[in-house]
Amino acid sequence: MEASVLKALGIRDIIGPIMIGPSSSHTAGALRIASMCRRLLSAEPAQVTFTLYGSFAHTSFGHGTDRALLAGLLGMAADDIRIRNSFQIAEQAGLAFEFIPNATERVSHPNTVDIHVVDVDGTVMDVRGESIGGGAAVITRINGVDVRLDGEYHSLVISQKDAKGVLAYIANCLNVFGINIATTRMYRKRKGDVAFTIMQTDDEIPEAAREAICCNPLIFDARIIKSDLMSDTRAPVRADEADTMQGFGVGMDPHDAEVLFEQIDFASAADLLAYCNAENLALSEAICRRERCILASNGIAVDDTKHYLQHALAVMRESVTTALDDPSPSMGGLLGGEARKLADFDGGIGDSLLSTATRYAMAVLETNASMGRIVAAPTAGSSGVVPAVLFSCQDRYGFDDEQVREALACAAAVGYIITRNATVSGAEGGCQAEVGAASAMAAAAAVQLFGGTPEQCLNAAGNAIVGLMGLVCDPVAGLVEVPCQKRNATGAANALVSAQIALAGIGNMVDFDQTVEAMHRVGKSLPFELRESALGGLANTPAACAYCESRR
Repeated sequence: MEASVLKALGIRDIIGPIMIGPSSSHTAGALRIASMCRRLLSAEPAQVTFTLYGSFAHTSFGHGTDRALLAGLLGMAADDIRIRNSFQIAEQAGLAFEFIPNATERVSHPNTVDIHVVDVDGTVMDVRGESIGGGAAVITRINGVDVRLDGEYHSLVISQKDAKGVLAYIANCLNVFGINIATTRMYRKRKGDVAFTIMQTDDEIPEAAREAICCNPLIFDARIIKSDLMSDTRAPVRADEADTMQGFGVGMDPHDAEVLFEQIDFASAADLLAYCNAENLALSEAICRRERCILASNGIAVDDTKHYLQHALAVMRESVTTALDDPSPSMGGLLGGEARKLADFDGGIGDSLLSTATRYAMAVLETNASMGRIVAAPTAGSSGVVPAVLFSCQDRYGFDDEQVREALACAAAVGYIITRNATVSGAEGGCQAEVGAASAMAAAAAVQLFGGTPEQCLNAAGNAIVGLMGLVCDPVAGLVEVPCQKRNATGAANALVSAQIALAGIGNMVDFDQTVEAMHRVGKSLPFELRESALGGLANTPAACAYCESRR
């Protein structure tokens, strides 16, 4: 009954999500759990209790997890600046809320929350969700029944009687509306009891299909969860302009896109480089071709990636200027005003490019830590590195916006290879996996900006990983503040050095794929205390422990 559906990593997974800081997992992921919970409701929420477990229970308030959960239940998007004011907005809307930290009960995932909701009609809904990293999340329990719902595909969540013929009835209804079912999974506690069926589909599910399904007396309710991919993309042209579109993939139907995708779903940097050399392409164009196949296979405009990257760059630029123009204190009070001090500092040892990159990187982390809008690239904790390098190079050397956008796509290509074959999670691989990956992405982007070859881009990315290999993740008090801000500046400087070496034509003994694998092995060998647990490294110093005590 169930086939495996694996989501293909896309550019939006690497350059994104566009979100309110400070944490991909604790803020954006938490909001996504509550957002999916809202879509399961049949009426507006009137009362909610959030029970927080594991890491959520320990660090949620410093990461804005509480505000993000409430914002998701109120229907806000991950990049809605109102998230920071969600408490006041909930009170104005008449939504009663409560947060209960439970740090003692063991759960299967450290970022777990139970949501108990009563809607305005008096209907009760209980949902358990897990934030699994990078802003992604899954619903693992609905009203006591274990399920798995991630929102990455169009999904139909059906509450039903566990009886013969119900699944066939649902499938027939979807067939009438021309909807292709990708997977079907039924979850139940016991035979003949209430069950939940989750169907993932290739096509968007119309409301009329849901209404038809609900006509069966054995079906209690059905809720539509639209694909997150659809909400993140848009057609960049009007229908009457479609005939004028040019370039790779124009006119591809979903089937053709799927076939072509299998040919350019680069499993390694070696595959990516071979394709670039054979087609005489930059890394940026190769990864965008792959992205176009992903989008076209889902019926989405094939050249939308350009518009997404333009939007991401605009948000990145804003995340730099916000902290420079109007500094705000961070959630934990450890940051605020550092980038402005660097801007006002007349002197020092760095040239103008390095000085600019340093303050830009630190500015983005200030924006992130004060619940401002940023682009996770590849994570919120490393979100300062790529914009710092791109914009310092643009400001110093006058690259135009199109060149910078293409460089950002190049960064995405490198981040994609790292994410596919290793990790960009500090909890899994240490800070080398976050700032290290971001530095590699930025180094490759810089090389492309200055006219380097695809091979030189990958060499620069490898240099950057080597320069930060073994870097631990030891956030003081679990906050994305210290030492994260200064490490982002270090990552930007490391990227510029790595790019300079590669542009000079200096090759690498160890290729990029082997370097990524080495980083992955090093990350696995790091003890738990040095992988985002806030129990080791700088987080375990007397000064850091004293700060934690002051917050109790």
